[in-house]
Formats: sequence, structure tokens, C-alpha cells
Amino acid sequence: QVQLVESGGGLVQAGGSLRLSCTASARTSSYNMGWFRQAPGKEREFVAAISWSGGSTYYADSVKGRFTISRDNAKNTVYLQMNSLKPEDTAVYYCAADLSHLAPVRVQVARYDVWGQGTQVTVSS
Repeated sequence: QVQLVESGGGLVQAGGSLRLSCTASARTSSYNMGWFRQAPGKEREFVAAISWSGGSTYYADSVKGRFTISRDNAKNTVYLQMNSLKPEDTAVYYCAADLSHLAPVRVQVARYDVWGQGTQVTVSS
């Protein structure tokens, strides 16, 4: 089964930027991919998703206009460019794969089958 590894998290000041990467151990070009996050004491929430072709992207309202999801299927990698970061963006960020072949993009946590281990993003005020 495909495995996902996130990288790129860290500590940044408010207003700064980070780029997260998620590299898969196998081809993911047929699968929709998503980024989710979980802050302490809160449920895991949807951040962004991208269709298997890269042609469609979806964002949570809280990050729209600040975050950009993209993918490079030749590298089996998905990215999350995060700009204008706010303290409320602080969370563990998870990459996930929906293994439904060529399916419509979905934003629910339960729809995703494979998860990475997460990478911490901390935004200081």
C-alpha cells in the first residue's frame, strides 16, 4: 500500500510562508490528494484537496487566497504553499490519499484512505 511522508513544517512568524511537501512511495496519479490539519484539542479538519489530474482544487474558507495546493505526478509529490500565515494556522498538517480510482474530489476526513505521519507547523504572533 502506498505510504505518504510529509516534510517542510517548522516555526514561522505571522505573515510568513512555508511550503509543505508530501511524497508517496508509489504512483498516486490516479488518486485525489488532500491536506488536513489538527490543532491541539480540536478535530482534524480539511484544508485543501486536488484532483488526480491536478485540474481541480478545493480549499477551506479559512485558507482560501492564502494557501495553494499543487501536485507533480511525475514525482509522486503534492505540495501545499502557505502564505500570509496566521497563529490560528498552527497545527499538525497531514497529507492524505483517496484511493478511489479517478473519483470526484471529496473533503471529508473519512473519505481518505492513507495518511502521512504529519508535520508540525507553528506560527508565532
